[in-house]
Amino acid sequence: MDIFNPFVIALLAAALYMAWNIGANDLANAMGTSVGSGALSLKQVILVAAVFEFCGAIFFGKRVVSTIANGIVPLDNITMIDSHLVIVGMLAAILAAGFWVTLTTFYNLPVSTTHSIVGAVLGFGLVSAYRGIIPYSEIHWSVLIKIVASWLVSPLLGALFAYILFMLVSHFILHRTNDTFAIEKKFVVFQTMTACYMAFAHGSNDVANAIGPLYAGLNVLGLDSGQIPTWVMVIGGFGMVLGLATWGYKVIQTIGTKITELTPTRGFCAEFATASVVVLHSYSSLPISTTHTLVGSVIGVGLAGGLAAVDLSVIGKIALSWIITVPVAALTSALIFTGLMGIGI
Repeated sequence: MDIFNPFVIALLAAALYMAWNIGANDLANAMGTSVGSGALSLKQVILVAAVFEFCGAIFFGKRVVSTIANGIVPLDNITMIDSHLVIVGMLAAILAAGFWVTLTTFYNLPVSTTHSIVGAVLGFGLVSAYRGIIPYSEIHWSVLIKIVASWLVSPLLGALFAYILFMLVSHFILHRTNDTFAIEKKFVVFQTMTACYMAFAHGSNDVANAIGPLYAGLNVLGLDSGQIPTWVMVIGGFGMVLGLATWGYKVIQTIGTKITELTPTRGFCAEFATASVVVLHSYSSLPISTTHTLVGSVIGVGLAGGLAAVDLSVIGKIALSWIITVPVAALTSALIFTGLMGIGI
């Protein structure tokens, strides 16, 4: 592989940009509960993420990367017809998803980067089918159905798990003491542990949103070792931590302070529930939305204190951004792919 090939440089730069967006939005979601509850400072969260995000991405992230790279659109079939289309298509997908996440981060909305990249890759596939390169039937609709189903189930699982966990903590610990402040202070230690767990889980699943299309493009350009190289995973991990450190504070404010009041016990329950659901899906090779799962978990914890404890107006804005993410990312990807091909790239 020629590292100085313009397409290699473009793919690497786009993947790093997407990873930076994931860190600024998705990783900020994952860490927002720790900051919102006061368990960790922003600097401490960045340190935790730097270590455990890398571990999750490098040691447990390759399963989901394979799904993003090959599970949605039949790239092998397109490669046999014209390998150049795959390179340009993956570049368009990364850019489209990245642009959308940048926009939503600017408005403090915790959007799903998983939805963004899946929609963007699908947009490339639909344009390929429209142009007669592949039939529509060759798009892996069954895989897409599983992915979409997981998006619906994961926030419900997170909410249910977090609700039950916080009710147990409340019943067996908080309601049996006169000094809840002391209990909350002790739970700072537990929430620090769940923050590490959360960063690991996020790295294991969401690194694929940047690295999946990159790996697919690099394979076409001659990277054909049969395995996803560690250095490719490192690019994703580095970009996500950089995004959290430089711009993640905007979404952290939304997750950590605006949905419901978070204390160390509530933050612990939300993070533990979210991380467990995400790791389960990573093991199953399914790219799920950490954002959806975490917001569901935070809502579950909030509902344990009564519906009035949850700010429904904030949830409404978040839900709207979720609904429009896939079609916006797909349309943007289709337009960028068509435009790049039109100007002869």
